[in-house]
Amino acid sequence: MLHEEHLYSIALRATPLIGDVNFMRLVEITGSAKETWHLSKKLLKEIPGIGSKITKEIGNETYLKFAEKEIDFCEKNNIKINLHHLKELPKLLSNCDDAPAILYQKGSLDESLTPISIVGTRNMTSYGKHFIEEFLEILKNKKVLIVSGLALGTDGCAHTEALKNQLKTAGVLAHGLHLIYPSQHKKLAAEILDQDGALLTEFNSSDKPDREHFLQRNRIVAGFSPVTIVVETAFGGGSMSTVSYANDYNREVFALPGKINDKYSQGCNLLIAQNKARILQNFEEILDELQLGKEKEKIGSLFSAREIKLSKDLQPIYDTIASQSQISLDDLSEKLDIPPYKLLPILLDFELKGYIKALSGKQYSII
Repeated sequence: MLHEEHLYSIALRATPLIGDVNFMRLVEITGSAKETWHLSKKLLKEIPGIGSKITKEIGNETYLKFAEKEIDFCEKNNIKINLHHLKELPKLLSNCDDAPAILYQKGSLDESLTPISIVGTRNMTSYGKHFIEEFLEILKNKKVLIVSGLALGTDGCAHTEALKNQLKTAGVLAHGLHLIYPSQHKKLAAEILDQDGALLTEFNSSDKPDREHFLQRNRIVAGFSPVTIVVETAFGGGSMSTVSYANDYNREVFALPGKINDKYSQGCNLLIAQNKARILQNFEEILDELQLGKEKEKIGSLFSAREIKLSKDLQPIYDTIASQSQISLDDLSEKLDIPPYKLLPILLDFELKGYIKALSGKQYSII
């Protein structure tokens, strides 16, 4: 049964200029959304960071009536209302400074599962599809939750393959739970719920899938999991914003590398080159990161093992990296007397070929 705090939280969050950060600032000072709603304008204005513009509409009955309708909608449709300030959000998401004040949930979330966020282009290629199929088959019987955005392409494939391998999956929506967008995924959304998964959103039943909502949605996808995997993306793809959020939250990001002339691998290659994502070269590395154990008979490398034969110019670079447990770009540049800007494309080529791996802080080591 929903109680008064849910009602006042929805009303407060719907009030103009009360975003997630201001919402949390207010309830942390006053103690609750209900107390905030009934506090005098004079006392509200005394709260640090809260001025007359922000407090102007707090207490307006229009938003309380809106909240009553939203509560009614949620009760009729078996939608759970999770409040950040009551510690009802998933644990990792609640640690984000800009976590949603309210997260609507249809279906089930098992907090014992390890979330893995998978994102990528809507224009998925056979390369990306094959990766998802192989990866989620390896995850079969693991205690994981596959998180994505229910969009066409990569998202849909991730959800579908999760269901195929009897894995729980959660779709994060960029609109209210009164609809499913894209409409092609209505059946998929129903299957997610049928297999004890969940549909999640911070948007209420009056919110449509507007463009800016997708960027907001991406921060939840990034904040939900300890690891985000970028399968394919172009330079300006929406997945790039998800990576930015994940980096800000200090979460691990893996990117699947590809050919430099493949449009939907160019974004991944750039993320790797800029050290915004680790190169995804074998499945075992991801499982180790998530402490999910090893199954060596099933886990293979994405790159074929082969003898490394390098040219006269490249061999010293490789040998210098091999002589250290790990070495920074600056130290490598100094030892070889080669400018960093000349080393970077060589190092990226080494990564793509599976010779080395990039670590945080522009550090490199031999595989």
